[in-house]
Amino acid sequence: MSKYYVNKFLYTVDRDPELMKRYAEDPRNLVATWEQSIGPRLIGNDVEESTVVALTDHEREALINHDYVALFEMGAHFFLNLTMYIGIFDEPYIQKSGPLSFQREFAAKLQHWKGREYPTVEV
Repeated sequence: MSKYYVNKFLYTVDRDPELMKRYAEDPRNLVATWEQSIGPRLIGNDVEESTVVALTDHEREALINHDYVALFEMGAHFFLNLTMYIGIFDEPYIQKSGPLSFQREFAAKLQHWKGREYPTVEV
């Protein structure tokens, strides 16, 4: 797994409201667009490009499917992973079950990690 590239995706998309909206509505298209034209660029530098320019099939599918559990298990940075999906799922969950509903589900889906060492986020 390219933890760097997955974390870069989570970081850049989460901090751009337009990208976040596109990711929530059409993740397959946004992931492809990001991988081809946004991801290779260095943040804050439109001249140089990163040498990491592709996601693995497993990473791509997890991002397309909003599979935050798989991303966690692959070693995506916990905070970047959580904040990304709070941005996508929090409002519907609040309307359905009240405050912190998505965070509780996130924690529940990761219960199988309780007492185990978390996957490393080292690149």
